[in-house]
This record gives sequence, structure tokens and C-alpha cells, in this order.
Amino acid sequence: MSCHFVYQKDGGAKFMRPIHNREEYLQLRDSERQRLVLQAVRKGSEEQKHQLVQFNYSCLPNDDGSLKGSKTASKSVGMDIDFKAPKDLSAQEQQAWLAKQMAGVPELVLSKRDELGLLMLERSATKGFHLVFRRHEDLSQEENLQWASELLGVAFDDKAKDITRVFFTTTADADELLFLDDELFDMTAANQTTPAPSLLILGQAKRQSRAKEGNSAEPNEQRKQYPTAYHGIPFEAIIHKYWEVNNKGFEPTEGDRDTLTFQLASDLRHICGKNFDWLDQVIPCYDGFPIEEKRQKIRNALASKYEGFPQRLRDTLNAFKEEEELDETTPDPSSSGGELNLKRLPQGIKDSIAAVGPALAMPIVTAICPCIGALATGVKLDVHGQMRGLNLIAYITGEFASGKGSIDPVIGAWMSEVQALDDMYIQQEDEFRRKKNAAKNQKNQPEEPKLPVRYITFNTTVANLAERLANVEGKHAFSFTPEADIVAQKWKSSMSDFSVMLRQSYDGSRYDREARSAEAVNVHIKHLLWNVTMCGTPDALYRVVTNYTDGFQSRIALAQTPDNTYTPLGDKPDILSSRQAERIQQIAHLLPLMTGEVVLPKLEARGREWLERIRLESMMNDDRVKARERFRTCVTTQRMVCCIMLCKVCEQLIQKHGLVGAETQLKQHPDLWRDMLLKVQTPAMLDIYDVIADSLLDNALYFFRERIENAFRSRNYIGGNERRRQGKNDSIYERLDFDFSLDMALQHSVSVNGAGVSRNQVHQMLKNWRKQGLITQTGPAQYRKLLGSVS
Repeated sequence: MSCHFVYQKDGGAKFMRPIHNREEYLQLRDSERQRLVLQAVRKGSEEQKHQLVQFNYSCLPNDDGSLKGSKTASKSVGMDIDFKAPKDLSAQEQQAWLAKQMAGVPELVLSKRDELGLLMLERSATKGFHLVFRRHEDLSQEENLQWASELLGVAFDDKAKDITRVFFTTTADADELLFLDDELFDMTAANQTTPAPSLLILGQAKRQSRAKEGNSAEPNEQRKQYPTAYHGIPFEAIIHKYWEVNNKGFEPTEGDRDTLTFQLASDLRHICGKNFDWLDQVIPCYDGFPIEEKRQKIRNALASKYEGFPQRLRDTLNAFKEEEELDETTPDPSSSGGELNLKRLPQGIKDSIAAVGPALAMPIVTAICPCIGALATGVKLDVHGQMRGLNLIAYITGEFASGKGSIDPVIGAWMSEVQALDDMYIQQEDEFRRKKNAAKNQKNQPEEPKLPVRYITFNTTVANLAERLANVEGKHAFSFTPEADIVAQKWKSSMSDFSVMLRQSYDGSRYDREARSAEAVNVHIKHLLWNVTMCGTPDALYRVVTNYTDGFQSRIALAQTPDNTYTPLGDKPDILSSRQAERIQQIAHLLPLMTGEVVLPKLEARGREWLERIRLESMMNDDRVKARERFRTCVTTQRMVCCIMLCKVCEQLIQKHGLVGAETQLKQHPDLWRDMLLKVQTPAMLDIYDVIADSLLDNALYFFRERIENAFRSRNYIGGNERRRQGKNDSIYERLDFDFSLDMALQHSVSVNGAGVSRNQVHQMLKNWRKQGLITQTGPAQYRKLLGSVS
């Protein structure tokens, strides 16, 4: 039979692709966006009807995949049944009339489903039904519709009698999709069609013309279907990667499509059995290329000289191997000696790094984790006995032209599904404003909608932001800015409010805002959930974080782009490819389906080990700033690693079941993700914890150590910013001899921490060491070390 999904491209032209199974069909109908649009249409916003998913059931696409002008009828017929209420009735009477007319139709159609050859029956978006039935090939499209109309005793919509007519779909709910037969997706039947009776002569003439030309290729719809993948890689993906590797990502255009189509066919023939039909099936018609001209290029390529396996194709296939099986570890300049093993990172994370380049591995991982945490809004992680959401605040700092801009499209890929929903909400808000302006002098004013926009701009006021955060229906909101100075400028007079809101969002605590005026914004949020990613220069960082003692700074996951001042410009800059974006979006689509609390004992244990190591290191060096920074660094890192592990779970599900199957598994087995998450606490995944934690701590100390020390000492926030890297052998403890005196400890403390160290501070340091069993007192102002070193 025939079921084709209708989509638009090339400036609005409609194209079609076949739907091969029930699962894919139901998934398209059952998205959250589809439900919201349908709800808006039925509430009276019929102008949004064109945003609903569209299908065609009556024809096959043209050779280039387009719908307009198709002359080939399929084995099925789509029929539209509409009921139009008399115009002299009131709105309420029209609704009652419509309900009465529609009441018996489903039972009537289902009672005759065998005689009709029923394949699908659904409620339409507004005032009727759509049904699909088997075509009588001796009848034209209109005659088929008349036959079904007489059989059922129900009139069909005479404005929807063309084979190219599309149908606006409702949802997959049982009261919307009333009947569905899997035969609808049997494309074998669809490919055995003949043109509609009025077009038989034209089709015969075309076949005779091909025979005269010696063309062995039959029309696409009548040809054998060849494999669509090579060693598990779809040909569509191979061709996309081919242009990435060999043409800087550009597909052929009118000016070069002849040459490049010939080149592509010459290379692909080596993995398509040197078969004309197979190549014709997988090679697209680029930029309006007439299909016969494309086929001639394929013939020319097949007739050209063979010179072994082509290097261009070999490079393309190797690119997949490098992308999927990368086995080298790439040092990240932003970490303090640690390395991210790219091979062990999951889908989505690995693709994000590939889109910006390995040098920006740590910055991009830090930037996308707030996105992942916001998407997995139902997941709560136990850290040190406290159950919290994956609440994260990230700041990516680097000098101008250091590559921060490449992060923007990656963030966009992760949040694309949320952004699509928000675009619809914002459109509804714009419609409300238009109606309000039109009715500003009328007694009855339209009610303002409270819509859950989750991707919130920074370029707003405190009141608007608070209202947005109150409307997200208990889900995480997310904000991103590529220029942190937007925050500094817009919130300059309200930076304290900004800091308070972000601190409360990190903890998921309550947020209240009250005003006396009834028109003013009053919000009461039980748990403030707001994840944030900011990018900016170091200078802008200090304009965003202006207080170093209120805890805001310690809640930020800080990453730094590497110094590229003298780095040569690469021949092929790293950019987000459409395949990388698609793989990211697959993970992002599954994350919202995970809901519940989880305890990860191995991750918790790794976090505690790291905390103890830093505690001993900082105590031996009397480094109070480092010792205090470690607490929230540990919490932030556990949340980030949990985000990465959730992506690993999604990857495993996609590899085993495919995207549609993975979604089905998560819906049917709500605890599946939690069980899988426990199993991905592998040593390799836990090693990522140390790399991220060390990097976050090192960057926090690099940018804020002296400012924090000055703030605590004198409230003077002006300080230097020279980075100080110290290994364990540079600590005060390690510098001291096995037997040492108080004066020696004072001397080394001054050499490490500066001349401001007092004798009382050294006394307190030695007291702490004694309590921890690091030293023992052997006499007045004399001490002996009990540990040789701490590793």
C-alpha cells in the first residue's frame, strides 16, 4: 500500500518519504509538539493547522522525491469526510450538530472494514474523519472515492479528490487513531502500482522511449530494492560524509553537479556491485538535476576505466572508523594534567567534541552538561545523601577568537527539540498580543496564556525571568549566552538578584518573589530549576561574578579554552555536521523519558576518594581556598559525570533497538534506564570523574584564588591573576625535613603563601596536622613527620 510522510524544503516545496512500519508512523503522530498544535487548533487557532504532521496515502512521489504533479497512484486511497454545520446555528448549536453527525461514523466504517478494505481510520483535526482503503485499480481516484461514499452512505470532501492530497494528522491516542492495519506500510504493494487509468498511455510512451534509448533502468517504483547500507552504514550517511571529506561539506550545485555526480558514481560503483540500478537508487538528484541527466552520468561512470579502490571513498569510510572507534587519548589543555579518553565517551558527547575539535574537549563537555541536565529534567541524583536534580551552571572563558563561537551550534543541536516547542509557544504569545491590541478598548479582554517556555533568553528583566521560571511546569529551564557581557549589561543593577537566583537554582531550593501591585509579577516556585551556560572573556567573567564570598563562584563549572594565539589556521576548520547534529538530537530526544531518583554508589565512592585526596593535599599546604573549593567541585562533577553516563545509556539503547525502539523501551519499562545506569559505572567512566574534577578545581583556583583570599582578608576585590601550579612536592608539608621546628614551618609557609602569613596561622596549621596524624610533637616547638608523602 502507501503511506508517505510529507515535508517541505527548497523554499516550501513539498517532498515525501515512505513510512515503513507502525512504530515510525506512531512516533511521528505522538510527539509533544503534535499534541500541543492539535490542542491549539481545536481551541480555534486553525491557522496553526499547517504545523501538524502531514501524510499522503494515494500516490507515490516523483523521481526526485517531490509531491507536486505526481501522476502515479498507489495501491491505497485517502478519503476525507467533513461535516459542515449550517451557518444559521449558533456556535454552541453547531458543536452539538457536529457531534451528532460524527457519533455513528466510526462504528459504521468499522462494520464495513472488510468490504471496504479499510487500512486506517482517524478523527480529523477539526470536523470529521480520514480513512484509507485499498484501491480498485479499474477505477480512477474520484471513482474510488465515490464508490466508498456510496458503500458507507457518507459524502466525501469533493475538494480533496486528487491523488496528491495531503492529510493533517492527529495523535496516536485510541480516541484519535481508531483503526490501523499494518498492510498500510507494505511498500512492496506500493511499488507494484500502475498509473491511474487516465495516465496509462503517457506511462506506456515513457517506457517505449526508454527502450529505444537502451536504458535498462525501470522507473524507481518498479525496480528491485537494493541494500540501503554498506557494512551497517547507510548510503545516505556515506554520501553525506563523502562531501564532508572531499568537498568541505558542500553538496553539488547546478554549476558542478555534472562533474561531482560523475565523480560520486565512479567511486560508489565499487561498493554498489557496479550496478546501474543500485547506484540510481542511492545517488540523489542534486539541485534540480533532471533524473535522466543524472542517470547518464552514472552510465558514463560505469563505462569509465577502473583503477582500484578509490582513495576518496577510502578516506570517507576511514572517517567513520575514526569517528566511531577513536582509540587515542587526547590531552585537554584546560585540565591539570588529565586526559579525556575520547574512545570511551558516548554518542552525543563524542559528536559534540568532534564538532569543535579535541583541543576544546573540556570546554564543550562543560558547556553541554547543563543542556543534558535540563533535558533529563526528571532525573534526581543522590550526592552525599542529598537527592537533587542535575542542576548545573557553566562558564566557558577564553580570549576573543579562541573558538568559543563553535560551541553555539552544538548547544543549539542539544536544545533543538525544546526550541521547536518554544517557537510555537512564542508564536501563541505573539498572537495573544495582537488580539489584545485589537481589543484594547473592548470590555472583554483575551486571557493571557501561561506557556511553558523553557529556553529562556538572558536579555530580559528580573520580573520576566521569574515569571518564565514559574511557568515551566516543574521542568528545568535553560539559558545560554555566547556573550556573557549581555548578562553584565542587562543585569548590571540587579546582579545581586541574578546571583541569588542562580545559587538557588543550583540547589533546587525554593524561590519566592512578591510585589504589592496586583499587576506585578508574583511567583512562588517550590523548586527553582534553571540550568545555565555562559561563554565570555576572562574580563567578562569578573563582571558577572562580582562577589567572591557568597558561594556563587563555587557553584560555577568553569572551563578555559586553550591559548591559540600562535596556532596556524587549519585547512579544514571543525564545524558541526548534519550527521553529528542528528546523533546529538537522538540522545537529546531520549533524555526527557528518564524520570526518577537514582543512587550511584561507585560514583559516590569515587567522589569521596577525590575529596579526601584534595583535603590532604590542601592541608599539607595550608591551602584553605583549595580545601573549601573542593566541596562544591565534587558535587558539580558528580552531576556532570551522571549526565555523561545517561548519554551512555541512551547510546546503548539506540545501538540495540534503534531510536524508535529505544523510545518504546523507555516508555514501556520506566526503570530500565536506572538499571542500565548502575551498570555503566565502569572504571573507564569513573576515570572521567578525576579528569573533570581536577580541571574544574584548577580553573577555579586560577581565576579566583587571589580574589577570594583578598576578599576574606580585606574585602578588597582587586587582586592579581597569575596562575600557580603546584605539585605535591611543592607543599609546605613536603618541603619540611623529617624533623622540623616551628620556625622552619613558618619559613616555608612564607615562601609558599607570602609574607602575610602570621605565627598564629602556622600554629593552627600544625595543630590541624597533629589532629590528622600527619605529625607528632617531639619537644617545645619541635615536630616529626609521621607520613613520608601523600599521593
